[in-house]
Amino acid sequence: MVKRKLGALEKVEADLASLQYKIRRDPTSYREDFLKQFEQYEAQRDIFMAAPAAASVDGVASFRELIDFMAHVAGCYPDMMATFPGDLSSILTLHHHELEQDLREKIVGSLVLVRKKELIDSSTLLHTLFPILTTTSSKSLRALLYQKILSDLRASNVKATNHPLNRTIQTVLLNLLVSDRSSSKGIWAVKLTRELWRRQLWTDTKAVEIMKEASLAENEKVIVGGVRFFLGGDKEREELLDESSDDDGVDLGKLRHQAGINKKTKKKAKTLERAVATVRKKEKKKKQPHLLNFSALHLLHDPQGFAEQLFAKHLQNPRSKLNLEQKLLVLQLISRLVGLHKLTMINLYSYFLKYLTPRQPSVTSFLASLAQATHNLVPPDVIEPLVQKIANEFVSEAAASQVASAGLSAIREICVRQPMAMNDTLLQDLVMYRKSKDKGVMMAAKGLLGLYREVGADLLKRRDRGKDASMGLRSGARKELRFGEEEAGGIDGLELLEKWKEEERARKKAEKGLTGSDADEAAEEEEEEEDWGAWDVEEDYSDDSGGWQNVESDVEIDISDDEDDKPPPKKSNADPSSISNEKAAPANPTEPKTDNASSLATTKILTPADLTKLQELRLAANINNLLGKTRKPQESRHPDDPLTPTQIEGLGTLAERADKTTKLLARQAGTADERANPEPRSKQARRQRLKQEQGKSTTNREKARKKNFLMTLGKARGKDKRSLTETRRVLKAHVERGKRGGKRGNRGN
Repeated sequence: MVKRKLGALEKVEADLASLQYKIRRDPTSYREDFLKQFEQYEAQRDIFMAAPAAASVDGVASFRELIDFMAHVAGCYPDMMATFPGDLSSILTLHHHELEQDLREKIVGSLVLVRKKELIDSSTLLHTLFPILTTTSSKSLRALLYQKILSDLRASNVKATNHPLNRTIQTVLLNLLVSDRSSSKGIWAVKLTRELWRRQLWTDTKAVEIMKEASLAENEKVIVGGVRFFLGGDKEREELLDESSDDDGVDLGKLRHQAGINKKTKKKAKTLERAVATVRKKEKKKKQPHLLNFSALHLLHDPQGFAEQLFAKHLQNPRSKLNLEQKLLVLQLISRLVGLHKLTMINLYSYFLKYLTPRQPSVTSFLASLAQATHNLVPPDVIEPLVQKIANEFVSEAAASQVASAGLSAIREICVRQPMAMNDTLLQDLVMYRKSKDKGVMMAAKGLLGLYREVGADLLKRRDRGKDASMGLRSGARKELRFGEEEAGGIDGLELLEKWKEEERARKKAEKGLTGSDADEAAEEEEEEEDWGAWDVEEDYSDDSGGWQNVESDVEIDISDDEDDKPPPKKSNADPSSISNEKAAPANPTEPKTDNASSLATTKILTPADLTKLQELRLAANINNLLGKTRKPQESRHPDDPLTPTQIEGLGTLAERADKTTKLLARQAGTADERANPEPRSKQARRQRLKQEQGKSTTNREKARKKNFLMTLGKARGKDKRSLTETRRVLKAHVERGKRGGKRGNRGN
């Protein structure tokens, strides 16, 4: 066999690879060889820097191989290679627009490699790459630099958060946005910040400040990037967290099934053990406390000023270059800020008036934004004209069913946040639509009726209030709404615990047969003893602590918060008649009476046993609500959850009944595979298809059900004619066959 001749460049490449391997194993012995290659590198560097555009193809290839060689062995001779990173940075900074693509990528990769060998720090590398990222016109170079910058920032924050580096890069990005607001260079600051926020590497206020400045820029792409970050950045972060938690998912049931029916080997046993360990690790990870990540909207320093600047610069400004879709994104962000932080922007609501018409494109987005911008501190006089216009434009007999249902849903979402925006005349007209023949309109009107039965039953007619609302108004439990009134905070479900304590106290009285004041005193004493014993539910303190000594004091200190634990008062020399008069004096009828929940929260210290019982009662109440055993009150959506246009127009889709022609057209519009294999209707068929897709086998019962009848006829006849002796022999053979691992003896050794 004739040996193939190598070219000059191939020989150089082979020699450099061999020399690189030898130097990394023994740097001292091959120092002279390295010096020769280093002198050759310096000579080619000077020639290239003199005329970068006039370099030949062979010279560029040789220079590229030398750069790669020097980058790989730079860690072996750090004293001699001190100037090497600076040379690469100067070449890339000065001549990146005229370098060959392969050489340019090799220089960038060599800089990253030198950074991994810790010859330079991350700050130096990023200060070299980032200015080129914002100035170069090469699309491939921009993609490469963006990937390298992002990878380096991720690697620098793996073990611990690198706060100095993060602050430096954040300052560079912020200056890039502030220095020239009309430039498109700021889009790279938006991309980097959004990606690092999604990966939870930057979660501080400085990153939010960068995106805030991006939202206030003058370039359309930068503005949209910043606004979209506030509208969807947190959702992207949660989705990435969910994906990372599901990446290592193992189907443990499938592996155990295969291990039970296949031949048992050591390899399969180890695979099963690793799967079990993975599942246990995953379950342990689930039980760990979740990291505290605040939403970007909560980390804003001045949300009121930010919302006003957005509104004045992008919506009210006649010179704004944003189109309707981009303005709608800005409006959604302003609405989220106003609703979440309960800001006051009176001029915002008049901006909605010209867009509240069914002929307006994306009108459901405007309705959703209006609902999000409403809260209980907005004056009702400001919201009432908007509600009246929605009712006039959307809700009428001549309007389409989807339009009417969307209008009613929008009015309900507004009134959930500010119930005082509705007057009784308009409410009566809207409630009458619950008798509509269209299902969507009927459901939307019933939703509005159910809301005001809970929050404003006095605005309804007596026949529309319902039983609970009428009884609440009659007893005074439901009071008239007042503007700006806030409900006092408390512990969720505390009234359930109070009710349970009263029931337990009454049960113990009935068991002991006690009545009157003696029964109350006995029940209180017993409850007090139980409370003191309930502190030792999970902890058992030992008396052998070793460090404590008994100290006697002449003064007794009372540390109890309960009035019943106070010592009896000393006898005074006062007139006994005055004491009897004080005892007989009735309580002041005008004094406000506190409810049971507040008395329990202010007079008792909840023990661990009480908290455990409170959790059980909450769980039982939630189950009853889900099962429909109790009437679930109308609940408003959490301010952190955005209101989407789909939720506004959701009830309108109830009236769309797909007829036979519509279903046929939808089936024909699918792909060839979808037409050949339509979606099964029954649950059993869907389970069978899922098993087939996962590669799971069917049971013997299912296989026997599908077997041909003539194939099972002989076996059925034989079973009928068996004697007791034959039956015993067959069963015994079945047991023995199972012990040896089936007919083929597949039992493992």
